Order: sequence, then C-alpha cells, then structure tokens
Amino acid sequence: MEISVNLRQLEAFRATIRCGSITGAAKMMHISQPSVSRLIADLEDSAGFPLFVRVGRGLTPTVEGRHFYNGVEGMFVGIDRLQDLAKSIRTSQGGKISIGAIQSIATIELPKAISRLYNDNPDVEFVVQSRNTPAILDAIQMRQLDLGIVGREPDYSGVEVLFQTSVAYVCLIPEDHRLATEYGPVDLEELVMTETFVTFGASYPDSMMSIDPQLSEKLRARSRLSVANMPLAGALVREASVLAIADPFSAEQAVRMGGVVFRPIKQKLTYFVAVVAARREELSREALKFVDLFAQQLQSRVDKVEKLSGHAS
Repeated sequence: MEISVNLRQLEAFRATIRCGSITGAAKMMHISQPSVSRLIADLEDSAGFPLFVRVGRGLTPTVEGRHFYNGVEGMFVGIDRLQDLAKSIRTSQGGKISIGAIQSIATIELPKAISRLYNDNPDVEFVVQSRNTPAILDAIQMRQLDLGIVGREPDYSGVEVLFQTSVAYVCLIPEDHRLATEYGPVDLEELVMTETFVTFGASYPDSMMSIDPQLSEKLRARSRLSVANMPLAGALVREASVLAIADPFSAEQAVRMGGVVFRPIKQKLTYFVAVVAARREELSREALKFVDLFAQQLQSRVDKVEKLSGHAS
C-alpha cells in the first residue's frame, strides 16, 4: 500500500514524540491542539498502523511508532543538513562540514588535512567523528554526515565515491626483534614458520585482497592473540613481542607510541581507503575543497608507502 504523507504531518508526529503530549507539540509548533491531533490521525490513517497509545495524560509511541520515528528523525537530520548547505551557498563561504572517519585515518591524516582548510577559512566549522566503516556509510546515507572516510574493499553501494585509493599492508615488529634491524620486505610464508601474529577476531580482514587462503590459515593457527582494532594490536606487538599485519596509517600511529617498527611485506595485501558522500551536488564548496586537499595529501602518503614497499605500479 502506498503511503501518502506530507511534511506537516511528520512535523506533528516528531513534535509529539519529543514532547510526549499533544499539548506540548501544539506549543512547539505554534498551532492548536486539535490541529496536531488531526495531523497525527491523518498520518496514522495513511501509515495503516497506530503511532501512539495513551498513558495517563500523555502519549507513548507504539512499537511501530518508534520504528517509524527512527526513519522520520533521519529524514529531518537530512533536512537540517540541507539547510546548513543552503546557508553555506548563500554566504559563499563558511558553513559546517561534518566528517566521519575510520580510526586509522582520524588520528594523523585527517587532522593534517583539516588544519590546512581550518587556518585559511575562519568561517568554516568542522564536526569530526571516529566510527567504523559500516556506521559511517549508514550515517552518510541518512544525511547525518557530509563526508565519510572509509576503509574496505569497493563497491560502496548507496553512496557516491569522491576519491579512492589503495595501499599495501605492512608488518609491525617489536623494535628489539631481530627483524627490526633488517631492511626490505618480509616474507610471511617464512615468518609463519617461526613467529606469532596478532589476529583480528581470530581471522584476517577480508579487505586483505589476494592473500593466499592457506597462508591466512597458517597465520591464524599460530595466533593466541585476537583483537578488535589496530591500536590494541600495536600495543600487543610492543608488549608481547609478537608481530602484526597493519595498514600503514595505523602502523605510523603505533610507531609514534614507541617500541615498534614496521617493514613492507613481500605478499601484496591491499588496504582500501575512500572518501564518500551521499551526493556530490549536496556538498558545499568548502567541503569539496576539503576533499581535494585530503585526496592530494593521502595519495602523496600512499605513493611514499608504495615506493618503500616496492609495490608501486
């Protein structure tokens, strides 16, 4: 059944949820209580299920109403972002740029890029969040974030890719390990015979493309340590004298914490990074400028890592 609703009905529904009563919603919307009641009733008729049950003098959303509210709230977040965009376009400068980034990028690479635009544009406001890739993609599709910096194998369905690149994983090594003073790529096929590795969820990321299944199983079989993120993996490399396979951005963070070094890997295991948005057309000029700055910076970093690893095309 096709649902026919209008924005005013959704506003009344949202206000009633937030206020917990028709009276509060009417005051928030500056309309009469009967008008709010009628808007809610029309919305329920169109939706085909009750949105509220009366509890005392107030209203409580039904299970269906709560599910419906999640979608409505996401829509209004998108409207709020469009209003911010309209303001940015009107003033030709300034505005807010909200960014969600994976942890490996959020600590070093992202602040570098932000600082360049931040210092030259005093009217631009940044809102930065560190999340995992699935959460970032969801937030982008809901228009809760302008830009997302994600790390997994393409494709990224439901969003527009503004920039993407890939880089080889590296091997994290304790600085007092015999391998730390040697140079050149390490061979995982050789190391797996003598060394112990940290794994992630007792496995290795699917985004490590082209890894031999037998090698992956050997690495897993020699692991007694499983972690959920790279900072913890880096700490265990330092403290437990084990090895880890890491993306170079996380590896740099671990090196800055001290006690570890990293070397390139003979086997090319690929780490993907992409900048995404809901639609390029919805971004402000400042946001697009940031994407260009960040893309140039990140690609320069990737080129250096690839040259070091001997994997440059």
